[in-house]
Amino acid sequence: MSDFFKELAKTLAQRWVGLLAVPGALFVVGALLGARLGHAHALDLSMASQVFTTTATSVAGRAGTVQVVVLVVALLASAGVGLLVQAMAGVTRRLWLGQWPGGILTARRVRKWERRLGHRQELEAAEPAVARSASAQHEIDRASARMNAVAMARPGRPTWMGDRIHAVEAIAAGRYGLDLPFAWPRLWLTMPETARAEISAANGAFAAAVTVASWAWPTLLLGVFWWPAIVVAVVIGTTGWVRGRAAITDLTALAESALDLYGCALATAAGVETQRPAGPLEVDEGARVSAIFRKGR
Repeated sequence: MSDFFKELAKTLAQRWVGLLAVPGALFVVGALLGARLGHAHALDLSMASQVFTTTATSVAGRAGTVQVVVLVVALLASAGVGLLVQAMAGVTRRLWLGQWPGGILTARRVRKWERRLGHRQELEAAEPAVARSASAQHEIDRASARMNAVAMARPGRPTWMGDRIHAVEAIAAGRYGLDLPFAWPRLWLTMPETARAEISAANGAFAAAVTVASWAWPTLLLGVFWWPAIVVAVVIGTTGWVRGRAAITDLTALAESALDLYGCALATAAGVETQRPAGPLEVDEGARVSAIFRKGR
């Protein structure tokens, strides 16, 4: 266990350096440069070179104690920006997952999803499955893909990423009778280590994407007095967002797979009899399992 915690501490330290400390140092340098250049000389490379040369010469000409103080201040500033970004990661996460009042956007997503669902149902009704041609099935599959591109179930959040999470909860309740917020911690404990490792990796990728995107907040603030920072903020935010979408796709697919594969194992662990020894739960079985976990709450 001692070796495990040492390795964990090493990994966390590496993540801190990679996601917070190094970007924090770059931000401090960018802030220094932007404050000196301003909007008027935003892209003046010769002036930027002069700023770096003057600053380095000034610090080098000071006493050793002063140099140490400057280094410590720079490190503290970098760490401070990193902590600010870490705090703003919660804001980024809430925005991405639609954890804010967004009834109008949610209703718009519902209408879009229902239109595509209706189109798919029309195609299915036009050619019943027993006599359906390959081309008709292809069109139905395309219609399903367009519907799923909006949401994997009826939308309930104002954002795409939020609806990916919402869809897993909706599928758990509608197909398996599970109240996922109560069932998930117990399901996690019944899953094999390999499954938990895959889900943890996907969750880590999503957390890293959130952190990357959160660097856009202070960088955008820097753009108030140095406009190139706005462009950098847009690039950073977009990069994090794209990575976040990919990570949430993997995470929710793995979570839904866990419901498909380990539902009966969860019921068995809770003392609920199931029709099959392994695999997904029936709705009534999931309802009994959920009742145990909710404890009347």
